[in-house]
Amino acid sequence: MTKDIASIEMPDEKGWFGEYGGSFIPPQLEEILSDINKAYLEITKDPAFHEELNMLYRDFVGRPSPIFYLKNLTEKIGGAGIYLKREDLNHTGAHKINHCLGEALLCKKMGKKKIIAETGAGQHGVALATAAVLVGLECDIYMGVIDIAKEYPNVIRMKILGANVIPVERGTQTLKDAVDAAFEAYLADPVNQLYAIGSVVGPHPFPMMVRDFQAVVGNEAKVQFQEKYNKLPDNLVACVGGGSNAMGLFSAFLEDEQVALWGVEPSGRGMDDGDHAATLTKGTVGVLHGFKSYVLQDAEGEPLPVYSVASGLDYPGVGPQHSLLKDIGRAKYETASDVEAIDALFELSRTEGIIPAIESAHAMAFAMKLAKDLDKDQTILVNLSGRGDKDIDFVVENYGAKYGL
Repeated sequence: MTKDIASIEMPDEKGWFGEYGGSFIPPQLEEILSDINKAYLEITKDPAFHEELNMLYRDFVGRPSPIFYLKNLTEKIGGAGIYLKREDLNHTGAHKINHCLGEALLCKKMGKKKIIAETGAGQHGVALATAAVLVGLECDIYMGVIDIAKEYPNVIRMKILGANVIPVERGTQTLKDAVDAAFEAYLADPVNQLYAIGSVVGPHPFPMMVRDFQAVVGNEAKVQFQEKYNKLPDNLVACVGGGSNAMGLFSAFLEDEQVALWGVEPSGRGMDDGDHAATLTKGTVGVLHGFKSYVLQDAEGEPLPVYSVASGLDYPGVGPQHSLLKDIGRAKYETASDVEAIDALFELSRTEGIIPAIESAHAMAFAMKLAKDLDKDQTILVNLSGRGDKDIDFVVENYGAKYGL
């Protein structure tokens, strides 16, 4: 590692993680985002806010989520022991509820009437719709029409919860375009609504804010693993699209240099442009959606089309803190393909009785490969960021024959 992680303020007061992050926004939003940052910093010092959020984590979400040893899969593969941080067991089925509750409470505190967001796989949309009901807010969710078709069970959940699901038909009709549409809607009325960004991306303070709410994952895991096994895990593995579940897990371990951090991006159908969404692997530094980070972009700086079988990972940017961790060598970023992810989904389902989200299956695919290369005394903790209920119709329709369905 080229720089002591403990010496880096992340982020600084202007939202920079080293050379990444910042706030590249229209002038009319500068005061609005400054107000959001001020309100966020105030609630972080408010014991009543933390008491309410912790109560909801415990009694509504079901936290702490457990750690589970994959005995059957570990014995089948050989090598390192594989463990899961079971974020799939959270209410709403993924890690997204962690930051959605925080953002909804912030929105309410600021006196805003509506909370809006984008969603890809639908997990962020379901979680935000749930949080909005809980605190009494209107909720608009922007979603690409391709993702609406792929993740229809989550669309129905959002509608049952009372959210207004707004189809996005332009561009690639997936996550990037849903972000564009939500951001434009926010610009139309930033006073009465809050844009609850769904990952550790966007202009300051969102990468910091979402990371901080997701840090509950890593904070729990660190205590749980030490209590159960009297040591820290040797390796942490998490999928990376925007990167919220990975930052949530990694954050508590950044200064524990003996713990290796592995982020897993989607290599999709291959590493040609338009066939993957491996931003940290193939991207270059640029500005997207109000922040500076690695971006999959053309020579003119325009975002390239991206693809992944996982709707929650097909984004042409990545959180700025991940970009810093890559540059300083604190985290390594690998890839898993569509085929590897679907294979991992069925492997986990049929050896351990756990059906993961396709996003999380990317992390599982790499973890299984990593386990083979490590000694049996090594450990791998995977953030199982979501469950696969939302994906089963799509998986059966497109891959069922291969697996006897």
